[in-house]
Amino acid sequence: MELLTEFFTKYWHLALIAAVCAYLVSSVNTSIIVTGIVKHEDIRKLGSGNAGFTNVLRCVGKGPAIITFVGDFLKGVVSILIPYLLTLNFSTEEELQIRALLMYIAGLFAVLGHMFPIYYKFKGGKSVVTTAAVIIMTDWRVLVLELLVFAVMFAITKTISKCSLVCAGSYPFLAAGVRLLDSIGFLPFLSPPVFPTPMFIVCVFVLTFINGAAIIIKHKDNIKRILDGTEKKITDKKQS
Repeated sequence: MELLTEFFTKYWHLALIAAVCAYLVSSVNTSIIVTGIVKHEDIRKLGSGNAGFTNVLRCVGKGPAIITFVGDFLKGVVSILIPYLLTLNFSTEEELQIRALLMYIAGLFAVLGHMFPIYYKFKGGKSVVTTAAVIIMTDWRVLVLELLVFAVMFAITKTISKCSLVCAGSYPFLAAGVRLLDSIGFLPFLSPPVFPTPMFIVCVFVLTFINGAAIIIKHKDNIKRILDGTEKKITDKKQS
């Protein structure tokens, strides 16, 4: 509890700044901008209606999809850099845990910004790519594990939505599990804080659980199509 007490009494203002900035940065939706320029249409009215990488790939093309991917990824990177830059003077183990929590909070609001962008009437994408950027910035080891999960699922299903759902569901368990290994001294040199406290691990689980749950909820239409067998595979031809 000491970690949370310290966090809410001394660093709440940094959390507020990080959350607001991350949300505003991630509210800039690359897929909407790119599709508007290339096709003069709203990507939310094409294909699945999702303002994200996969729908752009199907409905607009590979080039715009690559730009969308890069833009969505960079949003996550920039969002996590904000709390990092705000805490450049942090050096103690306790301060490094505070910094990490700020980064997880910024990451969550980056995801929410992409899903519910203030600039586009709160209708955005599913934030899978932005979440991947958040993961690599908060703990790259978790991204390695998630990529392995994604690769196995993709080899089996060839369906991006199924891969995304499994990765979203596994995210909090992998994130907290890796930090738990750190707390007992397993490969502590790879990702600060070196020896996270139990409360830190709980906070990581809660924040990443909300992130993963939000992604799953945003996939509700995909889940319906998966259940009735109409969900498209990535190998399906794009819609005209």
